[in-house]
Amino acid sequence: MKNIDVLTFGEAMAMFIADEIGELHKISHFTRSLAGAETNVAIGLARLNYKVSWLSKVGNDPFGQYVLEALQHEKVDTSVVGIDNHHATGFQLKSKVTEGDPSVHYFRKNSAASTLSIEDFKNVEVGDAKHLHMTGIPPALSNATREFAHFMMDTMKKHRKTVSFDPNLRPNLWGSEEEMVDEINKLAFKADWVLPGISEGEILTGYKMPEDIADLYLDKGVKLVVIKLGTKGAYLKTSDGISEHVPGFDVKEVVDTVGAGDGFAVGVISGLLDGLTVPESVKRGNAIGALQVQSPGDSDGLPNREKLGDFMSKGECLRR
Repeated sequence: MKNIDVLTFGEAMAMFIADEIGELHKISHFTRSLAGAETNVAIGLARLNYKVSWLSKVGNDPFGQYVLEALQHEKVDTSVVGIDNHHATGFQLKSKVTEGDPSVHYFRKNSAASTLSIEDFKNVEVGDAKHLHMTGIPPALSNATREFAHFMMDTMKKHRKTVSFDPNLRPNLWGSEEEMVDEINKLAFKADWVLPGISEGEILTGYKMPEDIADLYLDKGVKLVVIKLGTKGAYLKTSDGISEHVPGFDVKEVVDTVGAGDGFAVGVISGLLDGLTVPESVKRGNAIGALQVQSPGDSDGLPNREKLGDFMSKGECLRR
């Protein structure tokens, strides 16, 4: 792959969002959209003018075609996505809410993406790609996808590229919490930048204080740990001693919290690749997360550079 800035991989699904509030089985009309933590990050970075390639597999079906066309519309490279004739593309149903988290029901078992393996992409060259972004979702889908996650991370590290890792815990996809913690931490310890939420950090480390959570990963060789604190912003700590709390942004109305963490990752990754300081990059992450929660879809609120600059320039938005 030539002229690619960022690589990512994972499962994309067609998503159907309820058009009205209520229990999903009572909803008659839905709006189709795209879902997937890694595709959210890919779209967010592409809107900030980064060249992003997404690796995965989709079924040879209408949902798979929709996923590819939706990403291509966002200028995300899908040239190495595999088409599976034997497994379907996953999909999900998502409720509409006025506050809090929506109800989401997945139909993804034995999906095309869950068969993603080293064999599928063993000949893919990382090329000029500067960075790999990963989440903890693909390793939870199957043994094959878990091996592929390690393969991709090891390959990028071998070529001295940076790797960011968002645990994005999905307990229902794992056999046990013990297995989840062990496997997710194996990957996190290999990353350069680790981006857990505070509750995820507590589960993965057993510590409650952000400083202690960060220290566990820094002691394993991670260079930067940024812990998402919701409306309180984020806490960062680096291997060279920088430690800081970065305030969040005021949000007038929270429409949907899904995708906020992915937006945060977009901000941090793009900021660091742009050459901003770590605190400046985390501030950008807070800003994009704040924009995302004000939109109904998983990626609808991810901004272009003009919208991002306008939002961040309004000093009254910053939570003091």
